[in-house]
Amino acid sequence: MDTIIATLISGLLLGSLYAMMASGLSLVWTTLGVFNFSHGALMMLGAFVAWTVGEGAGLGVWIGSFSGIAAAMVAGVIIEYFLVRPFYGSRNMLLVTVMTTLAAMIIIEKGAQIIWGSRLKQSPRLFEGDISIGGAIISRQEAFIIVLAPLVLFAIWRFATVTATGRSLRAVGQNQDAAALIGINVNRAFSIAFALSAGLAGLTGVLLGSIRFITPSLGAEPLTKAMIVVIFGGLGSMGATAGAAYVIGFLEAFLILWLGLYWTPFILFVVMITVLILRPNGLFGRK
Repeated sequence: MDTIIATLISGLLLGSLYAMMASGLSLVWTTLGVFNFSHGALMMLGAFVAWTVGEGAGLGVWIGSFSGIAAAMVAGVIIEYFLVRPFYGSRNMLLVTVMTTLAAMIIIEKGAQIIWGSRLKQSPRLFEGDISIGGAIISRQEAFIIVLAPLVLFAIWRFATVTATGRSLRAVGQNQDAAALIGINVNRAFSIAFALSAGLAGLTGVLLGSIRFITPSLGAEPLTKAMIVVIFGGLGSMGATAGAAYVIGFLEAFLILWLGLYWTPFILFVVMITVLILRPNGLFGRK
């Protein structure tokens, strides 16, 4: 029973991280219709800046965390302005932005390696100590992540449905030309979408950096998992992305328990391909 409880908690933690990772990707996709392949690098950048400000400069873990999120948001806006915006309206926009955001990923990763080196680093935790749940031990930091993720997802949903800015992003995602005709600044909407997406990446990176070691390749695996979640759940829906994140998180936790780390990625891809064959719009997607 203790093993099952520990696995459930592990799945909940993985699902929480995947939900925040994938929500940023989904936000850019629903607004612009492109994948941002620099999303993982922005996670890594947020983690490194949080470590530098909080630990290196000695300003504290909270200031470091907010600095990491802010740095990722600024980098996201820069990527959108210089590497994505010039190709709006292009017939090959999807393919071109794949190449430009991949280029941004490489630039950020190599820049991080030059600035911070390859030595392992880890940010201090926001909350120290452990707690016991049903006989399973979990750190307070991990419990904080589990609680924080649904709150972040709820805040994004409220922003998208209640605020005028959020509704403008949804309008642009549905029809850019019609949105422009009713007075919405489409370019501004794109910048806001990229900034919010990058902020979510930075937040995830800060949280990952407190429970894992920070390296220039920190965001590579999370980016792959986030893409699996977005495609598995169904493109174009934040709710589908959140639901798929927790499904993938629990599935991965139990696969690791039963089959080990070696076979788990293979089985995850098989499951994703099978779901897409049976439901081309994703597990929770609609036509």
